[in-house]
Amino acid sequence: MKKLLSVLPLFGVVIGIHLLTSATDTMYYLTQMTMSAYYSLLIIGLCVLMGYAGQISLGHAGFFAIGGYLSAALTTNSLTSYQESTLVRMLDSMGMLLSGNNLYGEAFLVVTPWAACIIAVLTAALIAVIIGIPVLKLKGHYLAMATLGFGIIIYRVTLALEYFGEADGISEVPPFVLLPGLSVSGDFSARVQNYYIAWILLLLGMVLLLNLIDSRVGRALRGIHGSDEAAEAMGVNTSRFKLQTFVLSAVFAAIAGVFLTHYNGGIGPSEAGVMKSVRYVAIVAVGGMANLWGALLMGIVLNFLSMRGVFGSYDDAVFGLILILIMLFAPNGILSINIRYRLKQLFGRGQDEEEGGQR
Repeated sequence: MKKLLSVLPLFGVVIGIHLLTSATDTMYYLTQMTMSAYYSLLIIGLCVLMGYAGQISLGHAGFFAIGGYLSAALTTNSLTSYQESTLVRMLDSMGMLLSGNNLYGEAFLVVTPWAACIIAVLTAALIAVIIGIPVLKLKGHYLAMATLGFGIIIYRVTLALEYFGEADGISEVPPFVLLPGLSVSGDFSARVQNYYIAWILLLLGMVLLLNLIDSRVGRALRGIHGSDEAAEAMGVNTSRFKLQTFVLSAVFAAIAGVFLTHYNGGIGPSEAGVMKSVRYVAIVAVGGMANLWGALLMGIVLNFLSMRGVFGSYDDAVFGLILILIMLFAPNGILSINIRYRLKQLFGRGQDEEEGGQR
């Protein structure tokens, strides 16, 4: 309950933004704020993995794409040619299929959005387990390269398979009906509704993670980040905690992918690109590796600016530059920055050594 109360001021800000955009006739900003909220759901999950478990991942765009692509493919690709198969019959008996006729009068049989979401998220979790068991035994740049390789594989798969639309991606993804009268879609008339759905989902994710890091599990993760050996000596099963955190962050990424895909009405291969993963890591670094609130704030601000086109064609270059500057001047995040101290540390050291040599 305490953690729930801690996010209420932020929800008040969310309401304030809605009222301000409504009063100033700039409600088109809510579209980018909604998308930023979904991207930030991935970022706070990655923040726990990197900042608390100490495991860097350059492949989280892959988990985002798994969620988005699977949900899009299952809800748009018709299963009519497989309707006699045992699996399709089983799904139909469980109420997980939706049938009807398209605009051209052709019959279609697709998976319902709820079922597609569950399948996509479970698939991402399963892949995270399969990948995580061997990969999380690595450390440092070896782990980064392994997760980068995973992200590249997912990117190439989305480009190569006709089922996923190849280079064109998947379009005309149907709305995700959460409850009667409540759905995730790109319909302009439901812009405000979608804005609140995205932010409520993000804030619920924050409450879950804030409770996690303040629990016994969170203390164990801090111990692992500090020293694997010391944590093991204290009885912490480091391998299990690393894997569970990796899977949790993958689930957050997949859920974000599912919801954003239904909101946009489609998804393309760029969502699985390497630069997307680099962007997520850069945002976590800017906010602070072990600072959920900082990661959330930077996720919203930087994604919003990017989607508004502030960085123009230099978008990827800007995020690369941000990552370099943060590593140089504020390794603990922008909220801890001390420019004068870092400049003296970086450039004053050589001068001090030279003066010492002259003496």
